[in-house]
Amino acid sequence: MKKNLRTLLITFLAFAFFLPNLYSEQLNPRLKKAVGSIDPILAYQLTRTMASSEFAGRLTGHEAYTRAARWAATRFKDWGLKPLDKKNGYLQPYPSPYTLVDQASMTLYFPARPDKEGGPEFQVVELKPEKDFLPLLYSDSGNQTSELVFAGWGISAPELNYDDYAGIEVRGKFVLCFRGTPDRARREFQFHDEHRTRMKVAKEKGALGLIYIYPEAQANPNGDWLSGFMPGMITEKTADLIFKEINSTTADLKKALQTYKRPISFPLKSRLAYSVTSRHFPDSIGYNIAGWVEGSDPKLRKELIIAGGHFDHCGQHLGLLFPGADDNASGSAVVMTLAKAFASLNPRPKRSIMFVLFGGEELGLQGSNYFAEHLPSGFGQIAAMFNFDMEGEGDGAWCGVSAEPAALREAIEMANKHIDIIRGINVIKNVGVRSSDFAPFFLKGIPCASLGSNGPHLAYHGTGDTIYRINPEIMGSIARVSFLSIYYLADK
Repeated sequence: MKKNLRTLLITFLAFAFFLPNLYSEQLNPRLKKAVGSIDPILAYQLTRTMASSEFAGRLTGHEAYTRAARWAATRFKDWGLKPLDKKNGYLQPYPSPYTLVDQASMTLYFPARPDKEGGPEFQVVELKPEKDFLPLLYSDSGNQTSELVFAGWGISAPELNYDDYAGIEVRGKFVLCFRGTPDRARREFQFHDEHRTRMKVAKEKGALGLIYIYPEAQANPNGDWLSGFMPGMITEKTADLIFKEINSTTADLKKALQTYKRPISFPLKSRLAYSVTSRHFPDSIGYNIAGWVEGSDPKLRKELIIAGGHFDHCGQHLGLLFPGADDNASGSAVVMTLAKAFASLNPRPKRSIMFVLFGGEELGLQGSNYFAEHLPSGFGQIAAMFNFDMEGEGDGAWCGVSAEPAALREAIEMANKHIDIIRGINVIKNVGVRSSDFAPFFLKGIPCASLGSNGPHLAYHGTGDTIYRINPEIMGSIARVSFLSIYYLADK
């Protein structure tokens, strides 16, 4: 009994010791009210509007994207944000060529194994758009039938003592390859993993087009339109049909490439008939959408914190709408929800905060690169950049953060004590070809944080990325923890 009483007393004293700390971490009434005003339903409604057919998948440069950008700019104006500049208001224009694919078809001809003399030379399989294949969304028009050549990762890097094209002839044929590199630990291969690099190399070697092998067919507008060149992708399931002629599979070939880290390339007897009808628009204009709230401190208001996420998606092609609800209407909705909350806050934090919806992320970080090279005048420095990409699915959040300054991570951790939605924080050590819009800022030495929901993001770059997959509460929680994080940093 005495032992139990002693344990109880120790527990009570320990609790009493920590009690003042717990109370000291409670939000002050003004911040508590501001956090409570962040409405998940607003984020959901904004996402629904962005992902609607009215905006046709928000392909940067397309007229539907421009309509969506003007709609978002009007929201910023209604909420009382300051415009980016006097000339263009909330819109920052920049060059953004794009391509629309109107029609496409693929037919595979496999070497037949006739049971009797005089049987068919080839077995014919018609592939279905999105289920079995998709053109890459920067393909030129054309109608070609030719043999396939497997070229490993599709990389030609003699300077790195690696060349998937060595010993094979691809002129007048379609190149079949995986996306990736022979050694992910070697960052020297990063340039060669760019879509634009792969396509340029294949075209220069005389290929009709380059056909990726992906687990699932995904919309992909991230590349340059090349005259006479017809890139596309097929699913792994479809590729397995092709590799039957060498008694192998997609999984076996990829494993061999990853294990031996040397080229495995060979011609195939299978033939591909590929037809594309597309329209290219080389002179189109894209837009970043930006508005800001001024800080309250006469000196620190010259320092700026940026909260941004990409506004664009993949558009509408082949009669298929790619709505981009999770990717990235959800991230844009979080940014807009934060903009409304900070615009309504009184008094405001010491530093100024700018809210940016970037165009052209799906085209290769075009909008964020342009913004980072044309930072708004009148500010002394960018204190931090918060990025939001794919916030709409799941029941938790992840966060990547720059190693320095420590105050950035501390602000996020302190905010998460109140919201408890971030499941883990990782340090951003470098950026690669698959980075999001924080990358251009990170490369300039600006401290960055990038947040996203934990998924599973099942319809990534597919027609199924609709509003029906979106969880309002996860967007609301990410907006709340980000509001506090940004506030703590801005008011420090």
